[in-house]
Amino acid sequence: MARRCVVIQDVEEGEELKSKGRVSSRRCRTEMMFPMYAMGSFKPNSIARTILDTAGDPIWDSVRADARFEADKEQILSSFLYASVLSHDCFERSLGFVLANRLQNATLLATQLMDIFDDVMMNDRGIQRSIRLDAQAFKDRDPACASYSWALLYLKGYHSLQSYRIAHALWNRGRKILALALQSRISELQELVREYYWIMEQGVTLGGTGKEVGDRHPKIGQGALIGASATVLGNIVIGEGAMIAAGSLVLKDVPPHSMAVGNPAKIVGYIQDEDPSLTMKHDAGKDYFEHVAASSSDGLNNGIHCSGRKS
Repeated sequence: MARRCVVIQDVEEGEELKSKGRVSSRRCRTEMMFPMYAMGSFKPNSIARTILDTAGDPIWDSVRADARFEADKEQILSSFLYASVLSHDCFERSLGFVLANRLQNATLLATQLMDIFDDVMMNDRGIQRSIRLDAQAFKDRDPACASYSWALLYLKGYHSLQSYRIAHALWNRGRKILALALQSRISELQELVREYYWIMEQGVTLGGTGKEVGDRHPKIGQGALIGASATVLGNIVIGEGAMIAAGSLVLKDVPPHSMAVGNPAKIVGYIQDEDPSLTMKHDAGKDYFEHVAASSSDGLNNGIHCSGRKS
């Protein structure tokens, strides 16, 4: 069976596709394959199309090239790299092997997990697309991730995200007990959770206050950044592009593109043309937020936004 991969291309409105169902022979640079995540937003006059390309998979090709190079360079890692990457025929099966070996324990055997992961990923085009977009996002945004192979092989945040994707797919298939067992195992190993559109640093707590009934948990908007050890409680909304300082306790809605800090958290300012989940200011604390709030206030009084452009 031919190996299939998922490629995302940007298609301008009005552009005619010369032959529907066939992939254009024009090859893009890898960095241009995922513009909506590399740039942080969709272009207003474009749409994202999912294309099944049997001709190639640039992310998988890059991973294999890295693995071959590192295996030659570090002989002690050659067996690991062969087992994890070079012995597999596609990104999905390599990822399944890596996740199975990370999540295995006395009751969840690696061989069984590999079969489960293979069945899910090889039959779910949405997951095939997402695992590549996640790898692109990690490479673009995380200074500790120099290549796609680093995300695949070494980054726990990437592993956690893909494991949760698989558990969610299993839950939707009706295999809820298995999904719960995986979720429990993932939580034992997890240190960092990342998403395309929002980022939570280590030690973040999202939960209910115990006073509500029905929907009791927070909703996190696109592009939000929640600092380490922050706590967000209740049926509240963290708005798009909001920033929550490390260690803050958030009990009320946080408006879009606002900055909240403290215990309990208070809004200390706003910033425009900024996507916190891309800029990743890990060190943002109270002093930073107060400084930006002051700058924002001065700028607005002078008719200038924080981005430095005149309004």
